[in-house]
Amino acid sequence: MTSASRAPFPAAKYIKEIGRGVNGARALPREDAQALFDAMLAGRVSDLELGAVLLAYRIKGEAPHELAGMLDAAHDHCAPLAAPADKPVVVIPSYNGARKQPNLVPLLAMLLARDGVPTLVHGIREFPGRVTSMALFEALGVPLCATAQSAETQLGAASNPLAALPIDVLSPALSQLLDKRAIIGLRNSAHTVVKMLQPVGGHSPAEALRLYSYTHPEYRETLTEYFSHEPANVMLARGTEGEVVADARRSSRIDWLHDGHQRTMVDPVGGSVADVPELPQGTDIAETAAWIRKVLDGAEPVPAPVATQVAAIKECLAQATRVTWASPL
Repeated sequence: MTSASRAPFPAAKYIKEIGRGVNGARALPREDAQALFDAMLAGRVSDLELGAVLLAYRIKGEAPHELAGMLDAAHDHCAPLAAPADKPVVVIPSYNGARKQPNLVPLLAMLLARDGVPTLVHGIREFPGRVTSMALFEALGVPLCATAQSAETQLGAASNPLAALPIDVLSPALSQLLDKRAIIGLRNSAHTVVKMLQPVGGHSPAEALRLYSYTHPEYRETLTEYFSHEPANVMLARGTEGEVVADARRSSRIDWLHDGHQRTMVDPVGGSVADVPELPQGTDIAETAAWIRKVLDGAEPVPAPVATQVAAIKECLAQATRVTWASPL
């Protein structure tokens, strides 16, 4: 890295735009949002200015075009991760963990990989008070990738192509920005952007199908609008405690957004599913891992909503070969 690229980045003119409060703040042009976020990831923004930027965006919120610029910058700070030659990768972000219900992200990923679908799960190792997917993968005997190259090897495996990649390996810069939560007590823009990553190959829609979840129904409309105006190959669904895996207790809508189009792959069903499996009580790692092993071995049934989600993902992958990917609208 050159000395020029490490030079302090003057952020005041950007803070002046985004820091005027809820009613007075203005969104930055996409190019400026990209430049600012790149400087933040490169450690070129002073602590005082960085705190101001993080809080300003927390109050204002990111406009869709600002998120697009931030995502461009984030991709530049990810370790290179070559795409498998013949199959797109399913990319699963996992950053919330489980508070009350068992974390079934590893089950979803392992079901896909068992069927030969290259599956990349990226996320945090630890989250105080919650059970992360990375902790569960270790309990299940799935080694965490220590390098991007080891993730490439796992994704290209002839059988069980599964890679569990901690964010501090994929992008130390993003990981450091996520860690600011412990200092200021609030999430920041990095928590949104990291879930939008398509870290495989050249970051194109043809190389990976991203899973993305929302918590509040109104946010689905915002995300739909965003992904309709950006190159996308995304499955959007209401998640479970912020994770992308389907809720084992009820079926919800799953949409596929690609090339400016939207298709509902799974229609929502009111109420609980007819036959809810006996899930582990709470979030205990050992109990959840043991239950997941039973499901994978056939001793327990796959929860119907998760099985439906797996089928929808595989259908999208099958149809993706007939999609012509376009530039942004």
